[in-house]
Amino acid sequence: MHRTRDDALLARARVARLWPLTAAGVAALLVAALAVLVLLVDTPFETDTEWMATVREDPNAVLMYVSFVMDVIGGGVIAWAIIPLGGAVAFLLARRPIAASYWLVSLAASAAVVQGVKQLVGRERPLEMLVVSDHGSFPSGHTANAATIAIVLGIVLQRAWIWIIGVLGIVVMALSRTYLGAHWLTDTLGGALIGVCIAIIVWAPLGVPLLKERLRPRQ
Repeated sequence: MHRTRDDALLARARVARLWPLTAAGVAALLVAALAVLVLLVDTPFETDTEWMATVREDPNAVLMYVSFVMDVIGGGVIAWAIIPLGGAVAFLLARRPIAASYWLVSLAASAAVVQGVKQLVGRERPLEMLVVSDHGSFPSGHTANAATIAIVLGIVLQRAWIWIIGVLGIVVMALSRTYLGAHWLTDTLGGALIGVCIAIIVWAPLGVPLLKERLRPRQ
């Protein structure tokens, strides 16, 4: 028998890691399979070209503006410095150093994996790209970053509305990358899977410490 509710939660957390880790394993296998397909086919899939034609056929001014905003937020100094450091500082101020570490390690690992896969696959970006970006279309770094942020914040903050906003953020980021012609649709799928996978894998050894930190009385 567990002496307190907190003891019960900790015991349950130790057992509950199996399902998220299984999901991360499935995500990793899907990314690997998708990367192999991209390497073998060496041209955009029919789904990619059809989707690109659909979103670029009659551009909407509002959607284009939103897409450019997402491009700025999801890349460059904002994505790789301001958001990681700002989030870490916020967690430290809230006296949650383990959450800060989880946040930083997840974002750094996600970015590293994305760049590694990009170099390995070497997929060409769409020709009519409306923004300047680095070489390598698969996977989408913007989408991977959005997915990593969504999962980490959902796990750390444990709020339903955080999960809802996080999922919406992933979808909007993914669609904005195709709307700007920066990525094929399958690039964004690969990025989202990598972000989810990395956030869960990094969480696995930190799950119980994170829960203890959250349950600890604030002084």
